[in-house]
Amino acid sequence: MSLWGGRFEKETADEVKQFSSSIAIDCQLAEVDIQASIAHAAMLGRQKIINPLDAEKIISGLREMASELKSGAWTFNPQAEDIHGEIEQRLFEKIGEAAKRVHTARSRNDQIATDTRLYLSQNIHHIAEILKGIQGELLAQAKVHTESLMPGMTHFQHAQPISLAHHLLAYFWMFDRDRSRLEDSHKRILVLPLGSAALAGTGFQIDRNFTAQELGFLKVSENSLDAVSDRDFVIEFLSDAAICMMHLSRFCEELIIWSSPEFDFVELGDEVTTGSSIMPQKKNPDVAELIRGRVGRVYGSLMGALTMMKSLPLSYNRDMQEDKVHLFEGIETLRSCLKLMLLMLTKCSWNKAQMQNALKADFSNATDLADDLVQKGISFREAHEVVGQLVQKCLKLNIGLEELSLAQLKESHSLFDQVSLDKTSHFAVLKARNSEGGTSPEAVLKQILKAEQSLK
Repeated sequence: MSLWGGRFEKETADEVKQFSSSIAIDCQLAEVDIQASIAHAAMLGRQKIINPLDAEKIISGLREMASELKSGAWTFNPQAEDIHGEIEQRLFEKIGEAAKRVHTARSRNDQIATDTRLYLSQNIHHIAEILKGIQGELLAQAKVHTESLMPGMTHFQHAQPISLAHHLLAYFWMFDRDRSRLEDSHKRILVLPLGSAALAGTGFQIDRNFTAQELGFLKVSENSLDAVSDRDFVIEFLSDAAICMMHLSRFCEELIIWSSPEFDFVELGDEVTTGSSIMPQKKNPDVAELIRGRVGRVYGSLMGALTMMKSLPLSYNRDMQEDKVHLFEGIETLRSCLKLMLLMLTKCSWNKAQMQNALKADFSNATDLADDLVQKGISFREAHEVVGQLVQKCLKLNIGLEELSLAQLKESHSLFDQVSLDKTSHFAVLKARNSEGGTSPEAVLKQILKAEQSLK
């Protein structure tokens, strides 16, 4: 059943019908479309805009359809123009003429905007819960690795020793920002467009606040033109999703590198790795690689949505039909990647001995020797020069700073003493980083308490 056609004398060409049909995509909105239609019908009946008995029939029919949808008893016509027409046709088959009144005081323009906001809100809640699960796993692993030493890097070169807990918590806070962004976006998503009709509002005495309350929206839109043409909330989600995927890709890159024989910091579980069809020894980090690769899909969805909206005049334009393609791709890619990241984390095992072994003779303890001289009255620039020359000496001797004797230290500067020698221990360097947010076990324990609070 077409929702329009009275003005037309000729049938739409089949090629145009096929080209413009959105049922294959927007069928995912069926559940929220029914939900929104129930609230709309309840409002129409309450306001006496339609006969309250017709409103009850409509609501009863829609609830039956919702049950059919969940059970799989109702399948969509692939030739339908969109999900709105398909639902209205099914409702007509169930309750007859009363079904034709459900579209009173609304347009597909405000209807689809409402559906999309409802759908996104529900999915954001689910995605935020998965993010919370990842954070919980990172936190659990951090608690047992506050003294597990590993190289901290800048420029992918050894910089200073850190704990594995500190490294894992860095991702905890990245994902915390991701979750915060998603949760904050709700106040912009849950603005009700329904009641804006096609673009200018309606002459019927509707109660938009009642509909908003029924659907869990926080408020109604202020401007009907903006309400039907706004897709900022789609772009905002895809932007948030792109940032989150970027964080996932950074973690995946490290897991890929760390699981190589050259590093051997981590072993990824058999459940999240694959083998080779020709090389029997291989254990490939395919899940991490695929997550890293799928970042491009979400970036593409973001750029697609931005480009779709570029230069569009007010108000609604059919270009906006494409928003679901970008939105659904972004939602599903982010959700599946987060689920697999959580699985990958639960199935990995850390090689503490190998991580600590990687610190031997890496000179990541050099800064603490320089700081020791500064504490004894030398300028940092002079101390930097002294320790730099000491590193050069160690390189020639093929030893690390931690292998030097006190006599060898004193050859470089007379102010070096036993305290200085003690500071060359990588664990001593770790313990010294006790500033707020630092990597010392004490500072990390405080950070863990803050992380626990954030999850609450």
